Amino acid sequence: MPYTRSGDVSIYYEVHGSGPAITLVHGSGGHHAAWWQQVPYLSQHYTVVLPDLRGFGLSDPVEGGPDSQEFVHDLLAVIDAAGIEKSVFLGQSIGALPGLRLALTHPDRVAGVVLAHSLGGISDPEIKERQLANRAEAEKLPVIDRLLTKGFQEGNREMTWLFREQGTFNNARMQDLRNLNAQGPTCAEIDATGVPIHFLAGGKDAVLWPETVKLAASKLRNATVSIVPDGPHSMYWEEPRVFNNEVHKFLVEVYGQ
Repeated sequence: MPYTRSGDVSIYYEVHGSGPAITLVHGSGGHHAAWWQQVPYLSQHYTVVLPDLRGFGLSDPVEGGPDSQEFVHDLLAVIDAAGIEKSVFLGQSIGALPGLRLALTHPDRVAGVVLAHSLGGISDPEIKERQLANRAEAEKLPVIDRLLTKGFQEGNREMTWLFREQGTFNNARMQDLRNLNAQGPTCAEIDATGVPIHFLAGGKDAVLWPETVKLAASKLRNATVSIVPDGPHSMYWEEPRVFNNEVHKFLVEVYGQ
């Protein structure tokens, strides 16, 4: 099993397939195996890189909880170890933050960024106000109802159980993450990188509403947006075919294949 070092932390990762690269970065309840419905499809066309961020999956735990600002170093260490010169980075929820930050610090290593059900920590007062309002409404719901639709939970009890069970393999939880709300990049800073940004969102996302995503995309020069009408916050899990197709479209735009 491949590991690399990010500072003094051991980081686990996997590489599947061949061709241009896409790095899939899990959210706070996941790890590398969360992408089991994406890898078989995407690896037919691309090199798929699956990191476990520090504190998650098979990567080292961090005393006091991981500093989310260090996640970007984990991603850089992984693509260096895997021999990947340039990659598209897809981040699910909090996994989008280090992908977007890497575009700022190392734009030569980033072919594009997919912000899946996330704004990647963009710093903008109007966006922030909308985002906080969305989250306030989401927090009125049980956690599982924020992530998966009721219909899916009732019709797919085994898949819902497995979704919950993922988190038991992690040392870190959402509440353990430090500096998660630290100042992110401004729209001007993102534009200056020239890196293509794609927002992938769901019409039934209880955490981040489509109107908020559209607003964020409108403030960036090099951004596109795709709203899947019935998509929930965890579309990669609940609607994998739709999710995979949307990601593939962006990869074709970036890589021309």
